[in-house]
Amino acid sequence: MSDVPQTQARPDESARAREWSPDEIGAAFERQRRAFLAEGPPSLAVRRDRLDRLILLLTENAQEFGEAMDADFGHRPASVSTLTDITGILLDIEIIRRRLGAWSRPKRPLAALRPFGLAAKVERVPLGVVGVIGPWNFPLGLVAQPAAAALAGGNRVMVKFSEITPRTGALFAAKVAEFFGPDEMIVVTGGSEAGATFSALAFDHLFFTGSPKVGALVAQAAGRNLVPVTLELGGKNPVVVAEGADVAVAAEKTMAGRLMNGGQVCLCPEVVYVPEPVQEQFLTRALWRAREIWESEDGPVSIVNDANFARVCALVEDARAKGAEVHEAVPGAVPDAASRRIPPVVVTGVTADMDIDSEEIFGPVLMMRTYRSMREVVEDVAGRPSPLAAYWFGPRGEDFAEFTARTRFGGMTVDDIALHVAVPGLPFGGVGQSGSGAYHGRAGFDTFTHARSTVRTRLGISMGEALNPPFTQKHGISPDRMLAKVAQSARRRVFGRGKS
Repeated sequence: MSDVPQTQARPDESARAREWSPDEIGAAFERQRRAFLAEGPPSLAVRRDRLDRLILLLTENAQEFGEAMDADFGHRPASVSTLTDITGILLDIEIIRRRLGAWSRPKRPLAALRPFGLAAKVERVPLGVVGVIGPWNFPLGLVAQPAAAALAGGNRVMVKFSEITPRTGALFAAKVAEFFGPDEMIVVTGGSEAGATFSALAFDHLFFTGSPKVGALVAQAAGRNLVPVTLELGGKNPVVVAEGADVAVAAEKTMAGRLMNGGQVCLCPEVVYVPEPVQEQFLTRALWRAREIWESEDGPVSIVNDANFARVCALVEDARAKGAEVHEAVPGAVPDAASRRIPPVVVTGVTADMDIDSEEIFGPVLMMRTYRSMREVVEDVAGRPSPLAAYWFGPRGEDFAEFTARTRFGGMTVDDIALHVAVPGLPFGGVGQSGSGAYHGRAGFDTFTHARSTVRTRLGISMGEALNPPFTQKHGISPDRMLAKVAQSARRRVFGRGKS
């Protein structure tokens, strides 16, 4: 065993959040629906006040939230929880609050047509009641941030908190009840039955953060009510160490990124592609950085529960049994079930028959592959489901252009890990199997509002009249003549002449 300090006895299991019944969940939804219909779109002042109350809820109870998350994980330093789940999202909320007036202002396109009697307006209007289903890895931040965007859009919000972090859920539910009326924002807690009931509600929009497997079930349930869904998922995020990169820096940053939150981040690197000539240099430096983190005073974040601990260990052992090489950062250290800590490792020689090749790891385990040409990397990444993130270390020349052009991913950071999610105002979201839709900044406001168009006319042409017989030269317009002109214009563009 390592000399990393072990966790003390686990907190009292009686501190769990309560299980909401289906009837309670349905009644809470109907209360919010009635309130939205009765009061209509809230003013900018009301929306800003709700954002301010959310900010106070987070900042004035930061210490309690940190203690609750530490208890839920078994070991999670307060600095980690404060940075990721509170401080890390406050800037985004402040930006939304500051720019809310400008984003809400109606846009008036087609200005050139106003003298002819046609005016248009596009305004962002609230959707109604929004559901937010949160994950366990950042249990507070990843419900508060989408909830803030939904409140800014003028919506009522219902949050389904993860049952895997019950103490944090109970605390958040209690604090939301102090700062918000139940018709403004409310937190639902409970297990799979509560989650299924929540997903099946006829929300005006449903926001989910979690695994692709659960996301598919949520989307299926929402689809029965034609509820639009934003899915923030994950995937096998690749890191490419290009020829000419600073290998030591790439190795240290990649491993530090892999070990964020104990490896339990949807943006963590899963597999790193390293040029053959520098594979030993990369591996040695990565293992050194992992050992440094493992032996630090605070120690690593624990795996959140026994099931996930067993799952990560099984992935490594399955790979080892099928011929992969497991490189230990802390020789002699073994996974400890009591503290749910897994010593970090790098796995090489992974083949397609190993579970680790396709399953998202969500733990302190990094896969490493070597390559001779960028074509090998591009074909491997492009042939897999689109990841949430991709990372690149090194020059941005032809290889970089080929990689970014031929692969799909949600977002990218160059020469670091996960920075693109932290830059204020940038849209964040996945593509394909890693998710759909986006939020953060303006993207979040747009996700939780509807772009409603209004047209006012003083033209002498009526759409209804134009689409009823007789059609010949109605209102001076010949449909056949219009079609011929459009076709002629297209032929000129395609063939460079008036006819083919």
